[in-house]
Amino acid sequence: MIHHTMIVSFAKVIPDAELDQFLTDIEQVMRDSGQIQTFAASRHIHVPAENHSPAPTATAIVQIALAGLDALNASFTTPGLEDVIKHWQSRHPYKVVWANHEPLS
Repeated sequence: MIHHTMIVSFAKVIPDAELDQFLTDIEQVMRDSGQIQTFAASRHIHVPAENHSPAPTATAIVQIALAGLDALNASFTTPGLEDVIKHWQSRHPYKVVWANHEPLS
């Protein structure tokens, strides 16, 4: 099993309803791929110490579990994924940092 963890950072504050829809759209397109085993997403919890960090502040964390590297690679070719990304980038620009790893626990 491999986990694909994404730290999503929107350029500007995104309304809660919009963030919820973004996460729903990502989950749906990934589930439609037939490649994922689990999907989990959570809002980032801000703490004051982050105000001094030179790195972008996270907005949300997404973690997807897949059977292995072949499933991960196949998930990137999922029909509709590029459309979802383009849609949200045009509405609320964001950046993503990925980490692919074995389960942490």
